[in-house]
Amino acid sequence: MNKRNKVKQLNRSADHRKAMIQNMVISLLRHERIESSVAKLKVARSYAERIITRAKKNLDANLANLDEQKKNAAILHNTRYLYSHLGDQEIVNKLLKDLANRYAERVGGYTRIIRLVNRPSDNTAMGILELVDRKTQDELKAETKAKREEKKPAKKEEKPKKAKKEKVAAAK
Repeated sequence: MNKRNKVKQLNRSADHRKAMIQNMVISLLRHERIESSVAKLKVARSYAERIITRAKKNLDANLANLDEQKKNAAILHNTRYLYSHLGDQEIVNKLLKDLANRYAERVGGYTRIIRLVNRPSDNTAMGILELVDRKTQDELKAETKAKREEKKPAKKEEKPKKAKKEKVAAAK
């Protein structure tokens, strides 16, 4: 009997299951869409919804009744919580700056599961987990390209290199 077991086992040890779900949620938040088996997606969805709700707690509307010191402490606590559960600073920044504002008016239900055809090899139910108000693929690519341009240092002017023949001739 499976009474009072609230954790979906997914035929994995606890550490493996935790790491797998964490990786799935990071991929979901980075690409805003992932594909996997429906059982895994259901577990990842609940975890992702909790993470997005935690990120929304940093918005000014939720912290309006606190004084400045408690407000800063709450923001720091939520940021550290997200970082400890996700472990990727880029994703935490995206959560706090982009996704929290995008879902500010929505009360839960940030993701949806779209069922696909069963996998032919083992007939497992497959699906897509995606964010409800997700950006298009082109917008995500443009955003990534802009981030790379910001990080890229300015190129230094280099002196033109002499050809090998000139070096050999100069050495004689």
